[in-house]
Amino acid sequence: MLFLCQPMGSECMEMRQRQTAPQGAPGSTSDQSGAGSQGSNACCFCWCCCCSCSCLTVRNQEEQRPTRATHELRINFPACEESPTPTLEEVSAWAQSFDNLMVTPAGRNAFREFLRTEFSEENMLFWMACEELKKEADKNIIEEKARIIYEDYISVLSPKEVSLDSRVREIINRNMGEPSPHIFDDAQLQIYTLMHRDSYPRFMNSAVYKDLLQSLSEKPVEA
Repeated sequence: MLFLCQPMGSECMEMRQRQTAPQGAPGSTSDQSGAGSQGSNACCFCWCCCCSCSCLTVRNQEEQRPTRATHELRINFPACEESPTPTLEEVSAWAQSFDNLMVTPAGRNAFREFLRTEFSEENMLFWMACEELKKEADKNIIEEKARIIYEDYISVLSPKEVSLDSRVREIINRNMGEPSPHIFDDAQLQIYTLMHRDSYPRFMNSAVYKDLLQSLSEKPVEA
């Protein structure tokens, strides 16, 4: 009797395993496929695939980032401002003062071209961005443009960071919570002064300025 009982017991165990296995697939294959499915969704640091896993959260944020970026308001300046060809009198006036140079689009274009050769074009771009910000009245646009200007020209992580002292940076950081159209006024003045004292004298002796002045001098006077 004991001899007959053992086979019946093993048959019962086998039947029980078949009943608990998923239908349509062998038990061992199903277990492997299920584990493989979980493994494909698991992150590199976590075996559990739980929704609270920080790695999956970061991955979801990365996937959503391009969608949000398409709605960002960017400040993109053209290679040069639209302006009529300057006259000889206007170009000659640039040599009289830096203000005469910066007040006209043609003067800013020529000076910006020179700054590009010295790899300091970001100074002019920052100054122009501040001028654009002052024209805004909508609070949401002001906040967005101020954030972009900060990221592009104030942040120490930006490749286009302008040179500002710690006092001016502290003022900007303190006011970024509720920015106004004039939040960068002190920084803009500091960069304006830097361009005036440092870059402007070299511009007056540069080929950019001299070639422009010579081409206008040789241009025949229209009757």
